[in-house]
Amino acid sequence: MGGPVPGVATLNGNPTTAADAEAADTALAASGDGRAFERLYRAHVARIHSLVRRMVDDDQADDITQDVFVRAWEKLPSYRGEAAFGTWLYRLAINVILARRQAIGRDRGRYHNAEDVLDVVPAQPTSDDLTMDFEEAISRLPDGARQVFLLHDVAGYKHEEISELLGVVPGTSKSQLHHARMALRKHLER
Repeated sequence: MGGPVPGVATLNGNPTTAADAEAADTALAASGDGRAFERLYRAHVARIHSLVRRMVDDDQADDITQDVFVRAWEKLPSYRGEAAFGTWLYRLAINVILARRQAIGRDRGRYHNAEDVLDVVPAQPTSDDLTMDFEEAISRLPDGARQVFLLHDVAGYKHEEISELLGVVPGTSKSQLHHARMALRKHLER
């Protein structure tokens, strides 16, 4: 009577590390435990929201972040545990962001090959303390260059993975990264 119930996650003992606790919460949430999913949400929402904010307009970030976690709840039973939950969630978030961008028509004109792409954007006024706003410079990049820069230099994806995510050839990813870096360098040297 007290044995395991098929299809329901159970814990054996107390989790000893944060990774064990997350794995336990993931298993419990996959079996429908809302409180376990809430703990996962609280542990990862800031990182996911930061990613979303960097890849889309701020006014859509909250809505898309919510979509990411709704999708995670729906897909959690299919999570196989081959990667850490945070890695799986990050990849899911990128897929949701890219799908949303396509759905709202942000995909057109996403690749700009001009090296002087930020030259037409006014530079920030210089101040005595010479502060630079890197986030602002990133937000001024064209969509394609910003996506590749964030995925490669911030999130650590390889060009082959980026090409798969964005549906472009690896050479385009490399070119966009080069253009993004050059544009950021020019903008920040002003």
